[in-house]
Amino acid sequence: MPQNLIEKIAQKFAVGLEKGQKVQAGDFLSIRPAHIMTHDNTGAVIPKFKGIGATKLANPRQVVHTLDHNIQDTSEKNLEKYKNIEAFSNSMGCDFYPAGRGIGHQIMCEEGYAWPGTMVVASDSHSNMYGGLGVLGTPIVRTDAAAIWATGRTWWQIPPVAKVELKGKLKPGVVGKDVIIALCGKFNKDEVLNYVIEFTGDGILNLSVDQRLSIANMTTEWGALAGVFPIDKVTIAWLEKRIKAIEKRGLAGVPSDIDGNGIHPRMNLDRVENLESELEYLTPDVDAFYAKELTLELDSVEPYVSGPNSVKVMTSLSEIKKEKVKIHKAYLVSCVNSRVEDIAEAAEIIKGKKTSDGVEFYIGAASDEVQKECEEKGYWQWLLDAGAIALPPGCGPCIGLGKGLLEEGEVGISATNRNFKGRMGSPDAKAYLASPAVVAQSAISGYIDCAFAEESQLVGEITENKKVVCDTPAVKIIDGFPKTLEGDIVYCHQDNMNTDGIYPGKYTYVDDFKPKDQARVVMENYDPEFAKNVKEGDILVGGFTFGSGSSREQAATALKFRGISLVIAGSFSATYMRNAINNGFLCIEVPELVNDLKTKFGTNELTVYTKTKAVINFEKSVIKVDGTEYKIGPVGAAAQELIVDGGLENWVKKNL
Repeated sequence: MPQNLIEKIAQKFAVGLEKGQKVQAGDFLSIRPAHIMTHDNTGAVIPKFKGIGATKLANPRQVVHTLDHNIQDTSEKNLEKYKNIEAFSNSMGCDFYPAGRGIGHQIMCEEGYAWPGTMVVASDSHSNMYGGLGVLGTPIVRTDAAAIWATGRTWWQIPPVAKVELKGKLKPGVVGKDVIIALCGKFNKDEVLNYVIEFTGDGILNLSVDQRLSIANMTTEWGALAGVFPIDKVTIAWLEKRIKAIEKRGLAGVPSDIDGNGIHPRMNLDRVENLESELEYLTPDVDAFYAKELTLELDSVEPYVSGPNSVKVMTSLSEIKKEKVKIHKAYLVSCVNSRVEDIAEAAEIIKGKKTSDGVEFYIGAASDEVQKECEEKGYWQWLLDAGAIALPPGCGPCIGLGKGLLEEGEVGISATNRNFKGRMGSPDAKAYLASPAVVAQSAISGYIDCAFAEESQLVGEITENKKVVCDTPAVKIIDGFPKTLEGDIVYCHQDNMNTDGIYPGKYTYVDDFKPKDQARVVMENYDPEFAKNVKEGDILVGGFTFGSGSSREQAATALKFRGISLVIAGSFSATYMRNAINNGFLCIEVPELVNDLKTKFGTNELTVYTKTKAVINFEKSVIKVDGTEYKIGPVGAAAQELIVDGGLENWVKKNL
């Protein structure tokens, strides 16, 4: 069976596979990632870890803690939080990086945790960034983090994979940030929502690793769960350069996993040599399947801005500079665009000039090493001389923390990755995203501007591929999991059914709400009669992108407590799916069934009690409804165990 790069990396890090099993998109796997990173939210994972009865890490070398999000907060409360996290890390013997060392994602790359060809997770959505180095980097939730700490593994369902072919070469002055803004703006109808992106094409060799990291980072904003570049000579050259930089720097500050030989435990030439021997395997098979294929002509990309307040709204600089949109603040901060290449780009534009009157220009390096190199090369001082305001290496304005937030009525231009309304300050402010060069020029001009805007017609296409349905090998069913399940279909047509519709937000923080209370109010905002009319054992069939919105887990548990056997949908929010499985509640995607029910029942009624039985054969991976048979993704042992055990926490307790 041919595999794409994503499937090949997942194969390497899956555990408990059947003999000869080749994994593919849709499979539920038990995975043991190479590393897991948590940042300030380590403080929230610790009680989960202790609550499941864990007392030690399964593999201290797998776990990385970084303090980076709220480092400007020097209040007694935050300092105490940071002190407690450090004490916990030291007691567990894992790798710890203090506030000021840099943004966790940057540290993961600099210190070799995000190693090409591996799978690395983090309890942060921008773990996608590791894909710039050919790493399958993907986010997990905090319960997963506790599970990995305790057992070394958790579960993962391989998402559908889309191939994005980058063709040609960027024009001078156009950078990786413009590429990802172009992709988000052109393909802005959720085309890759909950997909994994695999980048290909001759244009990739013309992109530096810094640019690849920026593009991969913002695949998150595009809706993808990962964005992975191939491992090529550019990747290898970056690793070799980084190893030399570490040799020059020395091993001071590297956590305690040094074995005393003076060689960095991850960034070393032996690992590079081993990686090069793996490159043939770490190449997608010629006939690998991709659910969607997109192309982008790089020479058609020009400088763009996203916004205001949305990454899906894209405007070219050649257009917006004519409007002279006045700005009040400019930002060169965050994990997406604060590396040396980015800072140099901004510094070259601003050198010898001054920021415009009334504009505050904030700069913060992705790490202390980035800042030091920029200082040595003079870039940092050029920015300071122009009037830039320096922030410590870490997060900050990007997530609405620390100095320089947007105030009511202000407009900001930022090289960060998100510009959601209110994220960087007042909800009555406007935020635009752009490349470091655009941010620097705008800070000088006082309005959104670019020195080299050149009008161009963006060229890109998308194709959907239908996978040939072939016989699925029989799935091994574990003790306690049913071989077959049947129930009456309750059909709710709504696409984008959000978690507020399933479980009203007003109940989320009612601490004494019991399971029976959750069951009583389930779907209340969507259909107030739902909880009264459904019966135990019913199968809920929803629309597409079921469970969007808030991450509250009660939107899954409330349906479970009401007696719904499982939910079928055309597609699910990835967070909803994760919360459901983590609570022992099964979700299955069957888009063909959803489309057939839409045709049959329409959209006039909120809930249709179809009196039609669905019979699911988990062994054969099929579902039969009214004589029609639909294929479903195999529900493998990893998912079965979680359902039988009643969720991830119980599974962890059993496996401690």
